[in-house]
Amino acid sequence: MTQRGRHRRKRRGRALRATLAGAALALTAAATLISTSQAAGGDSPGGLTPVTAATETAKLSLHEELTGRSTLDRLSRATGGGVGVHDVLASADRTMRERNACDAAETSALPVKPAATRAYCWADDDATAGDWVPRSVTTSGDAQDDGRWGTDRVILSGWTHDGGGSIERAGDRGLARIAFIDANDPARLAYRWVLLVTPRSDGRDFSAVRTGLSGMVWYQDKLYVTDRGSLLVFDLHRILKADVDGPAIGRVHGGYAAHGYRYVLPSIGSYRLTGGPCSRVDDRGVPCFSALSLDRTSAPDSLVAAERFRRGSTDSPARVWRYPFSTAPGHTGLLAADGLHDVRASEAYRTDASGVQGVLSHRHGGAARADWYVDRAPSVGGRHGTIWRQDLSGAGAATCSADESRACWGRHTASLSYWPQTGEVWTLTAGATSGGDGPVPGPAGGRVLYAVPLASVDDALK
Repeated sequence: MTQRGRHRRKRRGRALRATLAGAALALTAAATLISTSQAAGGDSPGGLTPVTAATETAKLSLHEELTGRSTLDRLSRATGGGVGVHDVLASADRTMRERNACDAAETSALPVKPAATRAYCWADDDATAGDWVPRSVTTSGDAQDDGRWGTDRVILSGWTHDGGGSIERAGDRGLARIAFIDANDPARLAYRWVLLVTPRSDGRDFSAVRTGLSGMVWYQDKLYVTDRGSLLVFDLHRILKADVDGPAIGRVHGGYAAHGYRYVLPSIGSYRLTGGPCSRVDDRGVPCFSALSLDRTSAPDSLVAAERFRRGSTDSPARVWRYPFSTAPGHTGLLAADGLHDVRASEAYRTDASGVQGVLSHRHGGAARADWYVDRAPSVGGRHGTIWRQDLSGAGAATCSADESRACWGRHTASLSYWPQTGEVWTLTAGATSGGDGPVPGPAGGRVLYAVPLASVDDALK
């Protein structure tokens, strides 16, 4: 081959490589545009699909396992007796910042539309603690018809340790704690941490509860939290006080320690999914619990749930369902179990709003069926989420920009809780930090607790 021929061959090779590179860039740009559109919540999930087949609803069944009263009483006596929610609030040692004292990362995590009417940020060290992640919220509006626990207005926020942190803090990994927030004065919210524990040794000791705590509901005197394939139950009349300040959790020389926390809340039992280990891969197996909320518009009142997927497995439809609460004497605040202590879901649906982080069910006025609200996380970290309202016929969400983006809800939000007495939906943002299902880009920060009137959510859909 001549030298001129070799040059022509090289030029053709360069041209071909340039053409292929241009095509690759075009495909990358198109893929980015598609993923951005999907992340912005632009794809409507459509209507809910009822789940009615017995083989499918059986995957949602629970078995009730409650700890004996004598065990719980023995632990209470051993620690010097229980304390009340009011006692915990009275000892609050941390103050939340109002919106005007929140930083730019925190305020930018608030929803674009509808706007938050109330917003609060955490004490500085909690606001930036990358290893502790806020995941759930419930209020005294869930607990009681009048929205108060005794004379107090209370908000509970569940946090979990995601497994990170230094070797020195290895004992924190997987721990679950709850911020008991005094909400009596809207201009000054203050809180105290309470550690979740479980009784052992027939009530003579306790150990740590280690769970993701992605969902939480306070109903009457019981508190429900998620634990993957089960729900843990706690009694708000059984808060205990640790009398030894030390790193251990449980019985120590001289009394009981709680890893530096003053108060602990021991579990009184659980509700376990009976179909076997839960799966976070798709919606065909036994679901892992994710979000929880309370529906007081159903008859009877009901516990609403959604399932959890692994990060990156959020393209599957998600199931949302409900369990009725018991109306039987002596079963205060517990789920409606049969003679074999089994609890069955009374209603279930599939939603194409994948990546559900929060769920609500609410029947408006005399409507025959409830509307379901699902908080859908974006597939790309750092973006705002979408809150969809769904029924059997379709779905709607607010639009908040010229390109009709539906990414209008909070950023990295988790959990939804409706306060009937004020008409507000409460939620919180987890911030840009690592979570149990994988990393979310960015440093810790952007954590805010906020409320939006449910009427504003509905108006935004119009």
